[in-house]
Amino acid sequence: QVQLVESGGGLVQAGGSLRLACAASGRSFSKNAMGWFRRAPGKEREVVAVISWKGGSTYYSDSVKGRFTISRDNAKNTVSLQMNSLKPEDTAVYYCAASSLGVVFTTQVGLYPYWGQGTQVTVSS
Repeated sequence: QVQLVESGGGLVQAGGSLRLACAASGRSFSKNAMGWFRRAPGKEREVVAVISWKGGSTYYSDSVKGRFTISRDNAKNTVSLQMNSLKPEDTAVYYCAASSLGVVFTTQVGLYPYWGQGTQVTVSS
C-alpha cells in the first residue's frame, strides 16, 4: 500500500520557521516528481513547490519564492519543505504529493495521483 505521511506542521509566530517532512512507503518515488501543495480556508488548493526526480530542478510559487526550500532524499524516499520567514497568509493545510511514474517534473495538480493526509500550518501575527 502506497502511503505518504507528512509531519512537522504546527503553530508558529510570523517570521518563524518550520520544516515539513514527507515519508513515502509502499514503493519508491525516485523516478517521480514530488511536490508540496496547500489549501487555505476558503481557497482552492495551490502548488507551493515542486522538485524533479533527481532534485536538479525546482519550482516555487511567487508567494513563497525566496522563503521556502524544497529538497528530497531518494535513498530515504523522503521530501522536505523548509519554510522560513513565515507569514499569516501561509496558514493552510500542507500536502505532500508524488507524480505519476515517469513524470519527472510538473506543476500540474492532475498529474499527482499520490497524496498525503496533510499537516496543518498556522502562522500567528
